Amino acid sequence: MSKFESSIKQIPYGQETVYAALSDLTNLERLKDKLPEDKITSLSFDADSISINMAPVGDVGMRIVEREEPKNIKFEATQSPLPFNFWIQLVPIDENSCKMRLTMKADINPFIKAMVSKPLQEGIEKIADALAMIKYDER
Repeated sequence: MSKFESSIKQIPYGQETVYAALSDLTNLERLKDKLPEDKITSLSFDADSISINMAPVGDVGMRIVEREEPKNIKFEATQSPLPFNFWIQLVPIDENSCKMRLTMKADINPFIKAMVSKPLQEGIEKIADALAMIKYDER
């Protein structure tokens, strides 16, 4: 298994507020219009799962397999070119801010690891950047 981690992002909202928003995937509805249309061709979700079609990857599906309120949300791939697990870790700084790190473990064939490692690392960093910019107090 190969491991990819984002840098630690500081979020100007309390841990409980961020956890509540990220642990219910229906909250993605308010972000749909901010997604790059040239990269994402379809997006569907419910409270526990998400399905997305991204160029050039194709269809990727994930579901939440574990919630550890208010500090951890774990996902498992249900559809993907690579089997992977993904999780969001939240650590409080004070009552109005927290830190976040994204981690992904993927079962990558050694022959393609050199080709996909950099794009996966960049992708997880971009996701972390996007999650850090959300206005979590808007509902």
